[in-house]
Amino acid sequence: MLQRISQLMIVGVVAGLLVAALALPAVGGLGITARNVAAGFLEMPSQLETPPPPQRSTIYDRDGGVIAEIFDQNRELVEFDDISPMMRDAILAIEDSRFYDHGGLDVSGTLRAAVRTMGGNTEGASSITQQYVKNVQIEAATSQEELDHAREETIARKIRELRYAIALEQRMTKDEILEGYLNIAYFSDGAYGVESAAQHFFQVPASELKLDQAATIAGLVRYPYLYNPRFFPEQTEERRNVVLDRMVVTGAITEEEAEEAKKVELDLELDTPPNGCVPSDQPFFCDYVVQEIEQDERFGPNETERARWLRTAGLEIHTTLDPQTQEAGQAAVDKWVPRENESRKVAAQAVIEPGTGHILGMMQSRNYGPDESKLGETSINFTTDSDRGGSSGFQAGSTFKAITLAAALDEGLPFSTSFNSPSSTTVSGQTSCNGGRLESWSLSNAGDSNAGNHNMISGTKASSNTFFAQLQARVGLCDTIKMAERLGLQRADGTLFTENENTLANSSFTLGSEEVSPMRVANAYATFASGGMYCEPQAITKIEDRQAGTTIDIEPECERAISEDVADGTAYLLSQTFNGGTAGSLDGSAAAWFAGFTPQMASAVFVGDPRGPQQYPLRNVTIGSRHFPVVYGATIPGPIWQETMRGAHEGLETRRLASAPGSFGSTSEPRSSDEDDDGDEEASPASDDGGVPNVIGMSESAAVAQLEDAGYSVNVSGTTLRSSEPSGSVAAINPDPGRRLPKGATVIVFLSDGSGRESAGGTHPGNEEWHPVRPATLPTGENSGE
Repeated sequence: MLQRISQLMIVGVVAGLLVAALALPAVGGLGITARNVAAGFLEMPSQLETPPPPQRSTIYDRDGGVIAEIFDQNRELVEFDDISPMMRDAILAIEDSRFYDHGGLDVSGTLRAAVRTMGGNTEGASSITQQYVKNVQIEAATSQEELDHAREETIARKIRELRYAIALEQRMTKDEILEGYLNIAYFSDGAYGVESAAQHFFQVPASELKLDQAATIAGLVRYPYLYNPRFFPEQTEERRNVVLDRMVVTGAITEEEAEEAKKVELDLELDTPPNGCVPSDQPFFCDYVVQEIEQDERFGPNETERARWLRTAGLEIHTTLDPQTQEAGQAAVDKWVPRENESRKVAAQAVIEPGTGHILGMMQSRNYGPDESKLGETSINFTTDSDRGGSSGFQAGSTFKAITLAAALDEGLPFSTSFNSPSSTTVSGQTSCNGGRLESWSLSNAGDSNAGNHNMISGTKASSNTFFAQLQARVGLCDTIKMAERLGLQRADGTLFTENENTLANSSFTLGSEEVSPMRVANAYATFASGGMYCEPQAITKIEDRQAGTTIDIEPECERAISEDVADGTAYLLSQTFNGGTAGSLDGSAAAWFAGFTPQMASAVFVGDPRGPQQYPLRNVTIGSRHFPVVYGATIPGPIWQETMRGAHEGLETRRLASAPGSFGSTSEPRSSDEDDDGDEEASPASDDGGVPNVIGMSESAAVAQLEDAGYSVNVSGTTLRSSEPSGSVAAINPDPGRRLPKGATVIVFLSDGSGRESAGGTHPGNEEWHPVRPATLPTGENSGE
């Protein structure tokens, strides 16, 4: 204790002399000044917090692969024993050769500096401990005022640093101080800390630095901008040689070793780790994770503090992203809607795990970047809501019909609930959620929807607009809207449906005329797959804060939204779209969707034009090398969904969806209008002869010709099916042969790949033998209410 007090007093006197020498060299009152400063020095606060310096945060996928690194300073901390002894000797030789002999202040060096300063030559005299103190205060600054205070060129700052340095030497070992200094120091060209410097300049860890490399890095600290090896290699080499000479003087190396090291050319292998989401292979998911942290109050009191925490705390952020799903989905999206397609159309897809809400994949056909005018580049994440990605969402079309089904089953309506569903109808008597009576709503089916008497099974299979309009009226618009919110759906602008006056009076709600995000749609479908358990979409599972030494575990936030019977019943009805069902697009072919699920994952795919789907519809459009007269849900979104699911499910165990609950009665379809009325005036001539011609097995050209002769429009899908029919011939059509359709209705033709195996799902793509479970999906339909 006496020794410490004695040391402090000596240092206090020296500090007083130093101030007097530097500030009052020509004043006769030097002794009085020195005495006063020495007394004040002993009374100064001495405790300095030494938190870990800023370091890189890393975002990982669920398998531990690196998605991105995010940082303000490129720094990776290392322990003392993981720093090459040669590096330690080099930094001591050039910065503080008496480091292990003094107590925070090199008295002889300080006095020497004072004398030289009195002679007119300013000289620094900071020990490594003092330099460490200065860097700690700079890195700990949380405001510009604190930063300026830490950097000010004043005697007062020098005295503060000295007082902290002396105290620091009392509670930290020399090795601990040297370790802290080497981790916090700036070594030029964006490299903070010795580990990052070794990796940046020489592609080796700090533990493996050779003599010439260590001397090079040590020489950068004093003037990191002047000695930047990237721009000033000659000055850097000269500085390295100065360090080597100093190492000879201190006895760290021999003259022969120094001369050999000087002969080594400055062979740099500059490497800077990518910073942020732009260089990531999963940039939009990365950006979503960043937004999740910066906007969540549990991670800090305000967005500024949260952003600082993310970029400086050395976080290890573990996420839900499944690399297999992401890779399969991105490949499918890029294949069908190339990123730089001249039509400027975009495909966006979100994949959710039922029962957890984990986001398994997030894909879109754009490069991540700030220049929206550049073809194929955007910073907008079209898969999610505005507050997480900047997108205002898109009208979701017939994917919303699933909500009406769930609402109907939730109210106890049986599968047999039926309506006469003609090609067009008018629905009256609906009321808004705020009590007002709505005007009559006139709507019609699209060309590929079947008119007739439909119950829930056949109406879903036909994706009949007129059926669902009447079902919504039976259930009640307000109850349908509330069901959507129970399933986690809301407008992409962040407002709830029940908070939006226009939505509350939206007669065409069941036809998907609300702007929503693919993620919300996928997550709603995941609720059906999970047996009615709704889980908030989740991207982060755990955050390890290396600075604080704490771990934040993030559990799924789940609750029962609908009963298991309602979920399973809805799933059963949706699965009917794979048994002779239909596919379509928004009214006017503004956009196309495809949503569906298996027990393991749910996905929603959107294809459209972000400039405005109504102004730039999916008609007569060339996307990549393919030309499409019209893009339907099964034309592009369907194949994207199918290829994503095939790749994502590879290696997973087979799991089946639940059977239809008995509580909703018979699963039989009603008698068709064909059986009740042979004189359907809207049927095409072909319908009178048995409906859609059976062209399966024909060549593409022959099939198209026969269907067009029968009065139908034809769309040949780009997706081939596994079939026993010869390669290139027709494997299936949608709707099935024999279906009675209005004149001009569209028939989708699927060609065979000649593999010799028929798909298990009938005429609709998406249920081949790659997965024996019949995935429940509802392709987009028409939105005549726009």
